Amino acid sequence: MNNINIINLTPHEVNIITDNGNISIPASGTIARCKTEREVTGTINGIPVTRTKFGEVENLPEPKENTIFIVSSLVAQAVPHRNDVFIPDDSVRDEQGRIIGCRSLGRIWPQ
Repeated sequence: MNNINIINLTPHEVNIITDNGNISIPASGTIARCKTEREVTGTINGIPVTRTKFGEVENLPEPKENTIFIVSSLVAQAVPHRNDVFIPDDSVRDEQGRIIGCRSLGRIWPQ
């Protein structure tokens, strides 16, 4: 697919490292997230332990022709029916183990 509009709905620039050079996709300023509910269930050595429930997705636009959206894995898992939702995939790390980019865009398979 060529001439596709790519909108990055993560809080960070996405750097894709390819054999033909690097492609940087800046953060759009809008972040797609799942609503969260947390409940404190106890403590371990004074550290709170919580249970988290992830809910509906916020800030994910409706599908648009010739447009894909880069989101977090959590958001992508919440909308497996969306063919226009992708995640950064196949991470590339530097010498200190920090992620500096990815090699591809990926999709989450529905269960």
